[in-house]
Amino acid sequence: MSLDRIMFAFAGTMVLISVALTWFVSPYFLWFTVFIGANLLQSAFTGFCPAAMIFAKLGFKTGCAFQGK
Repeated sequence: MSLDRIMFAFAGTMVLISVALTWFVSPYFLWFTVFIGANLLQSAFTGFCPAAMIFAKLGFKTGCAFQGK
């Protein structure tokens, strides 16, 4: 599995977890969803994603979206 697919799966999982936490635990977890969205937006423009760097160091091969910089 490529780093791109891992990142998309990770981001989707984090969004779903944050929505569930907002619904079941506290509305303040909405800020976690906002943080995830902001991180996705900035990584689309800059190519910098801390999670992608971590997964790359774990040995996942990079795809075309996240090149190790």
